[in-house]
Amino acid sequence: MSFITDKQTLDDLNITGKFSQQSLYTLFNGTQTRGGEKLLDKMFYQPLSDPAAINSRSRVFQYFHERKLSFPFNRTVFQEAEAYLGGGTGSSFLMVAAELLRKKVLHIVVKDEQFGLLQNGLLATIDMLNTLRDFLQKLDDGDGYPLTGQFETVKAAFGSPRMKWLQEARNNQQLTLFQLARYDHLIRHVFREEIEHILDLIYHLDVYIAVSNVARARNFSYAQALPKEENIFQSTGLSHPALEKAVANPLGLQEDRNVLFLTGANMAGKSTFMKSLGIAVYLGHMGFPVAAKDMVFSVRDGLYTSINVPDNLNLGYSHFYAEVLRVKKVAEEVAKGNDLVVIFDELFKGTNVKDAYDATLAVTKEFSTYRNSFFVISTHIIEVGDSLKEDCDNLQFSYLPTIMEGSVPRYPYTLTAGITNDRHGMVIIENEKILEMIEE
Repeated sequence: MSFITDKQTLDDLNITGKFSQQSLYTLFNGTQTRGGEKLLDKMFYQPLSDPAAINSRSRVFQYFHERKLSFPFNRTVFQEAEAYLGGGTGSSFLMVAAELLRKKVLHIVVKDEQFGLLQNGLLATIDMLNTLRDFLQKLDDGDGYPLTGQFETVKAAFGSPRMKWLQEARNNQQLTLFQLARYDHLIRHVFREEIEHILDLIYHLDVYIAVSNVARARNFSYAQALPKEENIFQSTGLSHPALEKAVANPLGLQEDRNVLFLTGANMAGKSTFMKSLGIAVYLGHMGFPVAAKDMVFSVRDGLYTSINVPDNLNLGYSHFYAEVLRVKKVAEEVAKGNDLVVIFDELFKGTNVKDAYDATLAVTKEFSTYRNSFFVISTHIIEVGDSLKEDCDNLQFSYLPTIMEGSVPRYPYTLTAGITNDRHGMVIIENEKILEMIEE
């Protein structure tokens, strides 16, 4: 079963988005190759649901994290090699030689560029292959290299007697027509399958090095995935990966304490904290590094958030009705018995306070009966918490405080046990002198 989510969640958490400067994809995308970028894109859209697969990928990133490696290929040379390998060649040496002779004649007579492009692409490919072989020899030091399957396949290809020519061709920029035909035939026909394995390994190396370098620069850690039956999420310090000086907060969720009821004033950091959790869950299921001091989690079937629910004027949906439909969507997934992480930021803020109170209380109570899932629900209606304390025994209550320094609020962003009664909306309005402006 694949990890399930939807566009609303991805947008809420700003997970994907190749052209968004603030997305998590952009944060991690330091890839140097087109193939590496495509692989990274695939990883972002296909989180894993098997704890063994998650931990295996995580160990690979950690391996490269610890070794501080740089991508060993010259970008321009590699692009020339990719373009060359994307073309076809003859199935026999004689056909290849005849075609090369034709291109060379055209190059001499009419200055046709095909012969030069092929020669440059072939030389770039030879350089790429030798660079990879040197790089892998440095990694093959018996200290827990994690790419066993991919590495062994490529290592076997380089160790084949039929690949001795590769060393001979090294640094030889003046190849004869015979050598060009021979090497072209070998690379693009005889060793076609091996070359595909080699490119696949290079694309994976590109992603592993790029992502691990980001993790090291930002002091990210690597989560441990557990079977879903463990039903736990635990971190002693969780923060938002896009904030370089983010405040880390602890969080623990388990079957008997699977609902977090979160309160706090505007600007106290509730939304950022909930996004931090959602992002950590998503990245954790990708096997990626996470913005946490440590993290242990049971794999979930999926993740749903309701943070920035838009109205839909084309369909005639008000903001409140859009919220209702969002809760309905999540309720359907929960009722199916899926093990989920569900995050609701200020339920039913699009309606009046009385309806919002009743709806928030009723929905939270019903969701709390599904102890196989984790729920984080924030609200400004703190009275809901008092009723929930009486009716539910599996809730934990936390808030993000506001410290008033005179008439100026300060936000420490530290998660605190309990329910806050902070109400500083009018203080902010008065500080901005809005009423005075209107009176004038």
